[in-house]
Amino acid sequence: MEIPNEIKLRVIEKIQLQRMREFVGSKVFQAMQNVDVSTLNKLREKDLRPVLPCLVRMALCKPLDESESWSAAKKDVLKILSGIEVVNSIVALLSIDFHALEQDVNKEQQLRTKLGGNQTESILISQLQNGVALEFERSDPPRRLRLLLSELLFVASQIRESKTEFYQKSSELFESLVYLEEVSDVLCIAQAELPALLPINEVSETLLHIPNGDWMLCRLVANSPDCYKEVCTSLVTNGDRQDEETVGGQRRMTVLLALARMNPKEMYNIRALCVENCKMPGLAVALTLEMNKEYPQSEISGDSNTDVVGFVSGMLLGNNTSVKEWFSQYVKIGQKLKRDSTLTQLHSLRLCLLEQMISILPDGGATISESQAIKASAFIRLYCALKSMAAFKFTDEEMKILLRLITSRPPLSKAGARFVSLGLCMLIACPYLLGNNDQEKVAIDWIKWSLVMEKEFKLEVSSACSFGEMLFLIAIHFHSNNMTAISDLVYLTLGLKNLVKANALARIRQIFIYEIFTEQVITSHAVKVPVTPGLNANMTGYLPINSIYQLLKSRSFSKHKVPIKDWIYQQICNCSTPLHPLVTSLIDVYVTSTVIKSTKTDHLNEPITEEEILNVYKSSVFHWSKSEGEESSSSTSKSELAPQLLMLYYLLHYEDIVLTHMKTLVMSNRKVKSYHDTLLAQIPINFLLQTAQREQEQYAGLFSPLLKLLVTHYPHLCVVEDWLEEKLIRESLVAETSVMYNIPCTIDNFNDALRNLTTHPMKMISQLQAMLKMSAPDLLRFAEPVVSSLPIMLDEVVPRKIVDLIKKVWFLLHGVSPRSLRLSTVNSLRLSERTTFQVTPYTENDITVDPLIILRCDERVFRCPPILDILLRVLSAYLQASRVYLHNHMLSNPILENAAQADRERLDLKHALIAAQESAIIQILLECCLPTEEEQREGQEGLLTNCREIQCIICSFIHQLFITEPHLAKLVHFQGYPDTLLPVTTTGIPSIHICLDYIPEILSQPQPEKQIFAIKLMSHLCCQYALPRSLSVAKLCINVMFTMIGVLENTERVNFFLETVPCLTKVCQAFPPLCEDVTSFLHQIGRVCMSHLTAASNLMETELSDLDRSYVPLKKKLKIDTPKQELAIKYRTLYRVVQQTFARVIVKSLVTKNIYA
Repeated sequence: MEIPNEIKLRVIEKIQLQRMREFVGSKVFQAMQNVDVSTLNKLREKDLRPVLPCLVRMALCKPLDESESWSAAKKDVLKILSGIEVVNSIVALLSIDFHALEQDVNKEQQLRTKLGGNQTESILISQLQNGVALEFERSDPPRRLRLLLSELLFVASQIRESKTEFYQKSSELFESLVYLEEVSDVLCIAQAELPALLPINEVSETLLHIPNGDWMLCRLVANSPDCYKEVCTSLVTNGDRQDEETVGGQRRMTVLLALARMNPKEMYNIRALCVENCKMPGLAVALTLEMNKEYPQSEISGDSNTDVVGFVSGMLLGNNTSVKEWFSQYVKIGQKLKRDSTLTQLHSLRLCLLEQMISILPDGGATISESQAIKASAFIRLYCALKSMAAFKFTDEEMKILLRLITSRPPLSKAGARFVSLGLCMLIACPYLLGNNDQEKVAIDWIKWSLVMEKEFKLEVSSACSFGEMLFLIAIHFHSNNMTAISDLVYLTLGLKNLVKANALARIRQIFIYEIFTEQVITSHAVKVPVTPGLNANMTGYLPINSIYQLLKSRSFSKHKVPIKDWIYQQICNCSTPLHPLVTSLIDVYVTSTVIKSTKTDHLNEPITEEEILNVYKSSVFHWSKSEGEESSSSTSKSELAPQLLMLYYLLHYEDIVLTHMKTLVMSNRKVKSYHDTLLAQIPINFLLQTAQREQEQYAGLFSPLLKLLVTHYPHLCVVEDWLEEKLIRESLVAETSVMYNIPCTIDNFNDALRNLTTHPMKMISQLQAMLKMSAPDLLRFAEPVVSSLPIMLDEVVPRKIVDLIKKVWFLLHGVSPRSLRLSTVNSLRLSERTTFQVTPYTENDITVDPLIILRCDERVFRCPPILDILLRVLSAYLQASRVYLHNHMLSNPILENAAQADRERLDLKHALIAAQESAIIQILLECCLPTEEEQREGQEGLLTNCREIQCIICSFIHQLFITEPHLAKLVHFQGYPDTLLPVTTTGIPSIHICLDYIPEILSQPQPEKQIFAIKLMSHLCCQYALPRSLSVAKLCINVMFTMIGVLENTERVNFFLETVPCLTKVCQAFPPLCEDVTSFLHQIGRVCMSHLTAASNLMETELSDLDRSYVPLKKKLKIDTPKQELAIKYRTLYRVVQQTFARVIVKSLVTKNIYA
């Protein structure tokens, strides 16, 4: 059938017009951008047609560059233009009066602002007789410019008004392909000559709303190549967040794609703009596909196979949260678009990724190369990210290809091991990849193959890169049905959250636990896995400790009676710093499995033996020999301290678990292994704890639980004062070794200096100062001679400086080995008894049960302040040890019958025993504060005396006890102590103010001596703590004294008030407002005395009124014949006391002016 001529002509015309609408070529734009005239000279006229307006302006307008080179280039441009006919019409456009045109454009813009969308009136053009296209054809150049500008300004005004919907202008002028080139020329000239009125950014936005606007914008940019980046940036920043949903977004994407093709080097920059602004994701994908498709081998694209995958992976797996949300939203929307999804850029992206995956698939089960394994790993992470973050739904073809890719056989390399790990995770994250039995069989065969090849991977690569531990860990979690742990495992491997859906793992779980890994297989394999040498927190990946931990937690070893003790012990010995975070948890579950039975099995794991524990401490600080010295200290690395700390944690945690569950163990009549008490004595607990405290970042997961266990069971080994004491000694240490006695510090030299202590004290000072310079472990060699010298230091002839240095050395030793040092110190200072029998030294248990043993020491200790300080530190530690001992004794010996009542009774007895011990200690120490007869005879005055220093040390110690147990203060003051010590205790014990709360209760006691003690204590507390609470207690005491006047008998009354009346002076001195009550009381008691005396005998007026008359004690009076006369003398004495008290109250209770000075 012959085609009509009319149709042929239409087809030919359409082809010609389509060729006319071709975009600017990249070579032309690059030549214009670089002003490369030689390249322009080689191009065809057809290629040069889009940029003729710019070339004409370059040839005719006066240039800024007037150099000879440009003059020559300008001639070449004129040669290029000389043979082109269209140039004449462009030249005519340049001869217009642009100044007048600019004024009309300004008026037109103002008119458009007022009229809005009305196009009937215009300043630039008058009423049109014909259509715009026909008018454009018949008009001269000035009118053509006005027609074009009028259309553009109208479109711009319409855009401003229609802010919600995308405005599309139907214009005959821009739709006619015949006039497009001429319109383009006019537009380029107008924008170049009127840049202020026609900013290129606004023009580019306007052109988006008219037909063929993309084509015209490309020509406009080609004629102004310096504005390329500005236009692209403006178009991207003004774009939509999702560009494929709207017509405007699609048009904008088309324009930017055309601009990118015009200048391919800027594709990456345009894509980067999209990502930076989170705008136009479809354009970013289109540019990526464009670079991959059009320029696969060029320097622009680089490796085309990785760019697409790399870009999408970067969008979803990068660190920028806003970018990830933006791109994932694009993928979600792209899957839900109502229009044909095959026309979207997302569909093109899926096809491209699928093609690239197919290209790296191996042929017929062959092993893929290392580069292919790396690419395959990238694909797995990418598709997992799409599923996790963008709810990506795989097609059937994608699932088949992905399964083939996952089950590929990788090479024996790190990349291969990584590929297998990612493949396992994707099978769990995407279980629907196994759609039928054949696909399941393929996956099972691949997992079994990876299990067989795991050993070869370890040998060829390294154990750190092995995927076997992760495989076993997944199987363990499937057995325990711990889907959360599996989800965490997949997250740690892929770095993607919410990827695993627990309800979709039923089939893959069955495959793992029934067809590949039974529980017996897992446990048998686990104990054969070698431990990780030098295990630390810097090791990444899945290690054997992960699998062992999960199996211990699920009690699989106990269930199948697989011994695991040796593996645990070896792994503890092979730990180093920084500690792996799972080590402490491993020890926890292991200890639990050795003590507590589970519901699954009665079998328990075997605990670590004492020999194995001591073997860890063969290189501890206690075993450094004398000859090793500093060299040994430096050779002990952190890797040796880590196992020692972990083994200490194991021991303490084991004891804690046993004590906690002792009642259950006794009820079930089951015995567990208990470690001997001497075992801990052979461990440098304090040294290890201080090491962990100084390097907490190295022992991050261990220090806190270790400190908790020590504080609970061995508080005397982690006393804060010990740590502070050592630090203060180190900071304040100034080594001033004498030049005359610069002798090496050895045990022999120390003993020699000790023998010549009184004759040559500088030798001892030199030795002790040298010890202070030593490290604490090296100082351990001197522990025995230092402790042995303590009794010698009690001699008064020993210089005080030497005793102070001995104290500093003792505290340094105490920081390393407190237990043995305390015990040897107690035995060294014990009171020597003259007996023919050998004295048995005290044991740790003896002192712990009865801490009062410590105070049965040489009496000279209580007049030697530095040694007393040492003794009180030892006493404080053993008091804490005694409390813990009694508590643990109750736990380890539970009573099963009538347990609740028995426990309460035992608890009360324990508290009573502790209170009795500690109150006895306080009473003994308070007696030591009393001056001896010799000190009283000497009459030492001032504060710089041994007695005063001893009082300060003892008061500080009692203060600590009162803070620890406030009820102890109540007990001690109910017991009472010599009232001569009240000035010492009330001023030296800051916490004694709590006794104000106990005074009312003491006053209510029936014993007069306790009431007297309470009133005396009140008077001293009022002077020390003039508080509102003290005022109320003082008022109470005065009221009690008022009451006692009428309650007590004559003899009791006079004895009571002889002791208490003088105390009222201090009360009035502290609280002057109480003077009225006190004077009233004194008046009343005075009248009582006077009435009693007048009833007994006649008195002279001056006998009771002479205050200056000295009082002769009763024992020095003449012989008293009858009790009645003795009572009268006491009342006479009381009367004089009342008078003297009244006089002192008047003097001391007045407010003096000095208080305001």
